[in-house]
Amino acid sequence: MVQLIVGKKGKGKTKQLLDKVNSEVKAISGSIVYLDKSTKHMYELNNKVRLIDVSRYMIENESEFLGFVCGIISQDHDLEQMYFDSFLKIAALEGKDISAVIEKLDRMSDFFQVDFILSVSMDESELPEAVKDKIIVSL
Repeated sequence: MVQLIVGKKGKGKTKQLLDKVNSEVKAISGSIVYLDKSTKHMYELNNKVRLIDVSRYMIENESEFLGFVCGIISQDHDLEQMYFDSFLKIAALEGKDISAVIEKLDRMSDFFQVDFILSVSMDESELPEAVKDKIIVSL
């Protein structure tokens, strides 16, 4: 499943995401990966969560991002959840329609049995109708 935490920049989405990942890590038996644009939140994450600084991997478009996510999934068969902070930035989707990428993530989630939780810096009213049903928190 794909879940979205949405709101304008500075509304507290990262805190919501960090709280969610740190509470989930206690209840989950598999592994969790947290993708971010830097290592700034390293010390706020439980040490069982693998933090990946996506900015180090020269991702230039959404296809490269989706390939990167597939690569992570392929190397960890115990992976249960992936958290994407600053989703628009790390997926190279700033100013673009996110519908197709969310749809692809949804299909990947079903196929690989991995849940994706995304922090999206957009107001709920700016989101495409196709993804509004995936919102769990709107700030």
